[in-house]
Amino acid sequence: MGCKLFGFLFWVSSILCLPLFARGFTPADNYLIDCGSLTNTTLGDRVFMADNLASKLLSASGNIVGNTSKAVTSSDDSPLYQTVRIFTGVSKYTFPISQRGRHWIRLYFYPFVHASYNMSMAKFDVSTENHVLLSSFSVQSLVVKEFSVNVTTNSLAITFSPSENSFAFVNALEVVSVPDQLIPDSAGLVESSTGFQGLTWQAFETVARMNMGGPTVSSENDTLSRTWVPDQPFLLGKNLATSVSKIKAVKYVDGGSTREIAPNTIYGTCTRMNSMNDSNSNFNVTWEFNVDPGFQYLVRFHFCDIVSEALNLLYFNVFIDSSIVERDFDLSTYLVNVLAAAYYKDYVTGPATSNKIRVSIGPSNIHGTYPDAILNGLEIMKMNNSDGSLSGLGTVNTSSSSSKKRVGAIVGVTAGVACGVLLAGVLFMYCRKRRQLSRQRLSKTWIPFSINGGTSHTMGSKYSKGTTTSLISNTNYHVPFLAVQEATNNFDESWVIGIGGFGKVYKGELNDGTKVAVKRGNPQSQQGLAEFQTEIEMLSQFRHRHLVSLIGYCDEKNEMILIYEYMENGTLKGHLYGSGHPSLSWKQRLEICIGAARGLHYLHTGYAKAVIHRDVKSANILLDENLMAKVADFGLSKTGPELDQTHVSTAVKGSFGYLDPEYFRRQQLTEKSDVYSFGVVLFEVLCARPVIDPTLPREMVNLAEWAMKWQKKGQLEQIIDPSLKGNIRPNSLRKFGETAEKCLADFGVDRPSMGDVLWNLEYALQLQEAVVQGDLEENSTNMIGELSPQINNFSQLDPTGSAKFEVSSVDDLSGVSMSKVFSQLVKSEGR
Repeated sequence: MGCKLFGFLFWVSSILCLPLFARGFTPADNYLIDCGSLTNTTLGDRVFMADNLASKLLSASGNIVGNTSKAVTSSDDSPLYQTVRIFTGVSKYTFPISQRGRHWIRLYFYPFVHASYNMSMAKFDVSTENHVLLSSFSVQSLVVKEFSVNVTTNSLAITFSPSENSFAFVNALEVVSVPDQLIPDSAGLVESSTGFQGLTWQAFETVARMNMGGPTVSSENDTLSRTWVPDQPFLLGKNLATSVSKIKAVKYVDGGSTREIAPNTIYGTCTRMNSMNDSNSNFNVTWEFNVDPGFQYLVRFHFCDIVSEALNLLYFNVFIDSSIVERDFDLSTYLVNVLAAAYYKDYVTGPATSNKIRVSIGPSNIHGTYPDAILNGLEIMKMNNSDGSLSGLGTVNTSSSSSKKRVGAIVGVTAGVACGVLLAGVLFMYCRKRRQLSRQRLSKTWIPFSINGGTSHTMGSKYSKGTTTSLISNTNYHVPFLAVQEATNNFDESWVIGIGGFGKVYKGELNDGTKVAVKRGNPQSQQGLAEFQTEIEMLSQFRHRHLVSLIGYCDEKNEMILIYEYMENGTLKGHLYGSGHPSLSWKQRLEICIGAARGLHYLHTGYAKAVIHRDVKSANILLDENLMAKVADFGLSKTGPELDQTHVSTAVKGSFGYLDPEYFRRQQLTEKSDVYSFGVVLFEVLCARPVIDPTLPREMVNLAEWAMKWQKKGQLEQIIDPSLKGNIRPNSLRKFGETAEKCLADFGVDRPSMGDVLWNLEYALQLQEAVVQGDLEENSTNMIGELSPQINNFSQLDPTGSAKFEVSSVDDLSGVSMSKVFSQLVKSEGR
């Protein structure tokens, strides 16, 4: 029997592998099955074997044979979808593997209706020994699911497990060897310089495979039987892009791509930035894709410079969401000065926090370069999570035992997990309560983090006088008190650049010449310990070009001192009004808003949990020597809700005029509270006036209310900063106003995410800068959608005053000039 099966498998493999010799790659394993069919099915040069032959690879749970799997016929004209195999019990295909390594698994589903079965009603799981491919899966339209797994044994089993009172089905399937070099072990890592290692052991599901600027490339025309679809349906702002085709120009060279990575029909076409011979064009070309939150994704860019007439003429930037992954990208430097050579770059994202991924290309900022950018192909692949799952719902089930045993195991595991969760919950609440009590005791008196007024044990510098224990875990950031004294000329009062509720802010310079801003806590302030610790904990975790950097802290000699990078141009607020600075141009204001939005977007999405800033305002947006914006002041920040929660319940803190009314009413904090505050900042940037000004007529006191009334009238231009009148293109102003309006929706669910706000601000900048034939149609890419913002009506807030409420005073400062201020924490009696 074993010899006959081996002979059968050898015959199948040899017959099915023959057509692929012409492709340049011969798969060692090549199983193609037309499930339910009694005859072979030919698609191009590939032959799918009849189901009665494949049945030798199929085993059913228990000894049930008659009703475990059935062949059903459809009237559909597509060859692979005319028949189907139905599974009413746990069943699996087991494929002998002749060469270990990466393999495709492709599953074909078409939910037609049969007299006995309605395939759209099926619900089931599909798994291998190590990975869940599909969990609680149901099909409503024709779909092909493609997976890539690394097989490390001599067989590969694909198990179909119907849900309770349901069934499973499949119309066709493939298990085919893939060249190992198709997925290298390493890739770049978004927002990191360290890179990602370990791709070899990952399982992948194909999310998108795009042929930029070209037509569909079918499996018959691809070296590895892949299908590439046109990018047009995923392209945002189609008038921003144009297509180019020069397939014969493509070259494959050492150090570049190969035909197995992608065929020349992919590299020979591209989508190109439509700069229309305008050397001042400044916009990005963007594509958007649906993804499942919680997973990391491998994003593969395919490049081939088929547009340049000579080397070193094409420089551009490449983005994943708001993160730049290639700056001033020049293909010539990677490909040994060969024009039109195929090349690809891989990047791994962090865990997705939304259901969208955007990929963009845009012009370089290198002086003298023409604004241009291209992309030839794109692949996005979901990576398995820590449970080995690609579905996010299930765990690997390798058991083929009966349903009763499975139920018993599930009940046992569930009970054990429930007890463990209960115990963990009790311990968590106990520890949390102890931490809260400890903080409350500490906050009543000004107690430093170090004990006995000595020096922290972490530096071992020439300033050390002794060794003590610090309550701060971020010890790498500790700076000796003597070093801080030297940096600030012994806290010279003439070096003060600002005063806030936390204390004074001094300009300083470290021994190595680094300019710093030193925030020294005031022992008389009611603010202090909690915010001091929060600021350190938050900023020591994050590194982002649009978040101000923490350089160090000092907790010696009853001091609480925070040391930051120095921001030469102070606060955004200081450049808008009250400080005598030259007026910012509209482009500068947009770029500042975009930078701040990038920083907030990173806070909301760039970490395991969202971080909510909770005090977004123009005084907490700082500008460096190049007017690049950085978000500052994390003393009030909170980590966001757990995955199974919608909000964080907390006492209200923030600043008058910027405060989210929903957060105020309900004391429920979400990322959308930051979005609301940022919407106020947008109107503040546009109108260049304080958000609360009691000296104005009553209807003008609250900027958000006043600006929203004019926005709803469609007459926002009536209230803008006079210095901007005549300098803003109408489409740019309209897009900006719509974005701010939607940020100020009364309910958080109606507000956009910071990612959407960022995209719309970038588009407002494009509308201001770009000159495209027929002008840009702003309505074509209104990414936030038709939301229903409402005026911030404070008269509707809690009239009882029973809510716990702390806000900043209207005037954040104590009369000191803000021209060079770094940051401030507002007065204790306000917050």
